[in-house]
Amino acid sequence: MNEPSVVAVERERYGSKAKILAVGKEAKDMVGKTPGNIEAIRPMKDGVIADFDMTEKMIRYFIEKTHRRKSFLRPRIIISVPYGLTQVERKAVRESALSAGAREVFLIEEPMAAAIGASLP
Repeated sequence: MNEPSVVAVERERYGSKAKILAVGKEAKDMVGKTPGNIEAIRPMKDGVIADFDMTEKMIRYFIEKTHRRKSFLRPRIIISVPYGLTQVERKAVRESALSAGAREVFLIEEPMAAAIGASLP
């Protein structure tokens, strides 16, 4: 799955509660084309979690989208992260994915993921 880490949310008029409208590419496509009460949030910026709760919801959405249904299946997932992420930042990404429903989480640095994707030796 190759999706941008963007979540489109609709904010309540008098409150901080947010309703998720779209995730990933669909949310990114909404940027600049929506009313003022709808905003695009980037819960992960440069591989670092800026909003833990929204990151967890985004990952949960991706897991459910991949499996086409809500189930009790707890998948093993791989997340690519920027090169040079600190151990604390790596742990936050891993914990967010585990909280979203992953059984195991493997982190791979983006340059390595790109090399594997390009079938480099």
